Amino acid sequence: MNYPIYLDYNATTPCTEEVIAAMLPYFGVHFGNAASKSHPHGWVAEQAVEDAREAVAQLIGAKSKELIFTSGATESLNLAIKGVFEQFSSEKQHYITCQTEHKAVLDSMAEIQRRGAEVTYLPVNADGEVDLSRLEQNIQPHTKMICLMWANNETGVIHPVQEIAQIADKHGIIFLTDAVQAVGKIPVNTNGIHLLAFSAHKMYGPKGVGALYVRHNHALPKPLAQLHGGGHEKGFRSGTLNVPGIVGFGKAAQLRNQEMNEEADRLGKLRDVLESGLLELPGVHRNGSIRHRLAHVSNLSFSGVEGEELLLKVNQRVAVSSGSACTSISPKPSHVLQAMGIAPDLGRASLRFSLGKNTNTSDIETCIVWVKKTLEVLWNR
Repeated sequence: MNYPIYLDYNATTPCTEEVIAAMLPYFGVHFGNAASKSHPHGWVAEQAVEDAREAVAQLIGAKSKELIFTSGATESLNLAIKGVFEQFSSEKQHYITCQTEHKAVLDSMAEIQRRGAEVTYLPVNADGEVDLSRLEQNIQPHTKMICLMWANNETGVIHPVQEIAQIADKHGIIFLTDAVQAVGKIPVNTNGIHLLAFSAHKMYGPKGVGALYVRHNHALPKPLAQLHGGGHEKGFRSGTLNVPGIVGFGKAAQLRNQEMNEEADRLGKLRDVLESGLLELPGVHRNGSIRHRLAHVSNLSFSGVEGEELLLKVNQRVAVSSGSACTSISPKPSHVLQAMGIAPDLGRASLRFSLGKNTNTSDIETCIVWVKKTLEVLWNR
């Protein structure tokens, strides 16, 4: 197939050759179940899992025993939010999150609301930023959790995580962060964080595997398991481990530790070229803070065009999205852009460009030319 240029790395990333090579033996030669403790097939698989756990933990500044492997960040977030809710089932509960969170958080919060929890959804300003004073003002005596993402998947806006962690610590509240778009892209450290969710496939690892960091040696309670049947992963998440996927996750983490800082610098320069080329056009607007954002992400709105048609035509040559991959087929404007006060028509006519490991200067130049050509056709109808 003649694929378009890929600029949708926030949706998913390709496995690197090194990751694929690391995984392959665990599909065949080393096929054992990591829970089989009585023979070498299981021992080899278990050791591979623990080696990967250590590599992933190093990427986020955690101890290996604090990592729980899951099927991905959506499961990790469900485990964290619903597990904490059930831990406090006998008490009055209040949670604080934000209107611009990923649907995995928003839908999980809606579910515990349905079960009786109170949830505050903080607004953001026009740049997609949270007011920390408002966050603190909304804390109540029965607040159990603050849940705010590290970096936004649609705009790339980075929240001040360490300051949020300090607020949570000051009030003795659990702090959960969705770090899917941050881990492997920018330095991440678990200092002051109680729960942190992320996925392998956002950082050049395989799909279907993720992790939840669960802070140890702390007085605040840990979430209760949501999957039962065998007590795997220290009882937090039962189920046979995806050994090849976990091995790939570990290899991806090792590579990200070595490459991410240099890559962020390179991609930031390419992203700036892309924005300069498109923002010179009339009616093109950048969405989100330019002070605190990921280097590889640009979210732009294009006035005077119909959003669905714009997306379809641009994707003929350049693969981009109109928001989260989980909601990209929806004709509705992005809930993230709506929360930032962007008009619905402009929100629907917004594109997210997210660059990655294989993006080069030629890709960006071709993208600029193609988007300009597409806009000329649509504007002149």
